[in-house]
Amino acid sequence: MSIYLERAKVLRAVTERHYNCAQSVAVPFADVLGMDEEVLYRMAANFGGGMKMASVCGALTGALMVLGLAGLDDVPMLQEIYRGMKERHNGHMECRDLLAENAALGLPKKPHCDAMVYEFVGVTEELLRKYGKLA
Repeated sequence: MSIYLERAKVLRAVTERHYNCAQSVAVPFADVLGMDEEVLYRMAANFGGGMKMASVCGALTGALMVLGLAGLDDVPMLQEIYRGMKERHNGHMECRDLLAENAALGLPKKPHCDAMVYEFVGVTEELLRKYGKLA
């Protein structure tokens, strides 16, 4: 298991301070980005829960923040991320749709959101490595 995934799992388990999905993806990469964890925590605060309005998945937006801060903003790369997410999640990218599908299966919300976080920590790490931002 990567150090980034381990860190995300710790953040998702924290009970004294809530880390939303975007924060849980972004904060583990603080050292890579040369940023303070608290800055990333605050930066991603309004992106959990699909920008707090069930829009685009917070785990995805957290990944996009990290990639952007690492200087990775190539449109074809972003389209690949979006295409991959839609392929893995029945065409969905929005929190409301992802959660509705999960609820229709009778599954609890937290494990679903945790899985989205872990998925996008992995996607982020893979792309940072691919583009030379991680050793």
